Amino acid sequence: MIRNYKSTAAFASIPDKDTARILVLDIETKPIIAAIWALWSKGGSVAGLDMVERDWSILSWGAKWLGENRIFYEDQRNAEDIDDDRELLIKLGVLLNQADIVVAHNGKRFDVKKINARMVANGLPPVRPYKVVDTLIIAKAIFAFSSNKLEYLADLLNVTYKKLKHAQYPGFSLWKAVMQGDIKAWREMRVYNEHDVLALEEVYLKLRAWDQQHPNVAVGSDSTEPQCPICGGTHLEHRGFAYTNAGKYQRVRCVGCGAWSRLKTNLLTKAKRKALLSK
Repeated sequence: MIRNYKSTAAFASIPDKDTARILVLDIETKPIIAAIWALWSKGGSVAGLDMVERDWSILSWGAKWLGENRIFYEDQRNAEDIDDDRELLIKLGVLLNQADIVVAHNGKRFDVKKINARMVANGLPPVRPYKVVDTLIIAKAIFAFSSNKLEYLADLLNVTYKKLKHAQYPGFSLWKAVMQGDIKAWREMRVYNEHDVLALEEVYLKLRAWDQQHPNVAVGSDSTEPQCPICGGTHLEHRGFAYTNAGKYQRVRCVGCGAWSRLKTNLLTKAKRKALLSK
């Protein structure tokens, strides 16, 4: 299922099609259903494997290519068995096999591992390898926000699409109604999932210029013109120099996304490099 939203990424530098393809992704999962003796335990676990009645699975996923309007969405509302998410994963795999970079909030610990777990459980082969940009990790590593939750970041950074609160089915009641086959709840789950993707895209665009570990999106480009490694933009300003223990390099700033980088040519003369001492 595909739905169009007006992309708010139009103002930002979006990589050309010959640079890295960036997929913004969010999944929703079904909880583990288990018989438990208590709501909490000092030892940690409250349920053994023999107490599990139904294991978790993926309920839905939403995804979009960075800067494009179309949101791809699939869920289990019409599945004969809500736990059988194989077809849903096959459709997700089609997108993942086209992605060079996947953006997700808590993606490294949750979304990617959950997808991998359900794929191998369903006998599906690995998708093409991709890099993961996790906005939760960026938020924790570089900033001191009061909260690193997507909802808080979307509000703080004043993005257009906010993370929805699914007011008609507050809290866990949305997941409970979905598992009971409530079609209204499924419709709300779709809007909730899609808005998570839209909020995530905007939060990513706000944070990406700060990410020192971001994959270089320009590596796959055929262009010989310098490109911003964060967004692929070519409108770069020379802003002073960057120094290492053995080199001097032209520092540049991307006008599009604001990221800083440097050219690779060492500006020191051979004589100067030879005169440098090392510790």
